[in-house]
Amino acid sequence: MTSKSRRGGTPTPSVTPNSFENIEALIDGIGNITVGRIGPIPCAAVAADEDQALAMLAARPGESLYELMVRLDAAIGLAWERDIYTDEINTPRS
Repeated sequence: MTSKSRRGGTPTPSVTPNSFENIEALIDGIGNITVGRIGPIPCAAVAADEDQALAMLAARPGESLYELMVRLDAAIGLAWERDIYTDEINTPRS
């Protein structure tokens, strides 16, 4: 089953159980995620634990919320598994 993004674009697959395992583990533990406007960035997704930001993503042009959450889940995994912290908010975009 698919659904149409509110911002237009292509249909996105429905979320299935265990789609966002890293996000689920983070919010079941001692972390949180925030999705929304951050300053001049109209749509961003941030994941943090009790000590630090794990990932700060800016939505790409035409990117659906589902696609942003997929990237956030992967970025959380990179932070936990490889100590790679993604920051698209405080770094210049290319």
